[in-house]
Amino acid sequence: MAYQSLTFKGVENADQVNRITTVLMMLDGVDSAEVGRHGADVEGRATREQLIAAVKAQVPGVEVQ
Repeated sequence: MAYQSLTFKGVENADQVNRITTVLMMLDGVDSAEVGRHGADVEGRATREQLIAAVKAQVPGVEVQ
């Protein structure tokens, strides 16, 4: 099982954190995700590229690295 760490810019409120959490947990291959204003720690089989693409597509205004 892989461990990925993401960094966010532009997350300003709890609603955005909740949306990011929901997006990540709904992805196939994600087993767990701990999300905060500045980043996320994700465990599972999903690739880094899948995680970044999902957040960018579903949460406008948030920059993901």
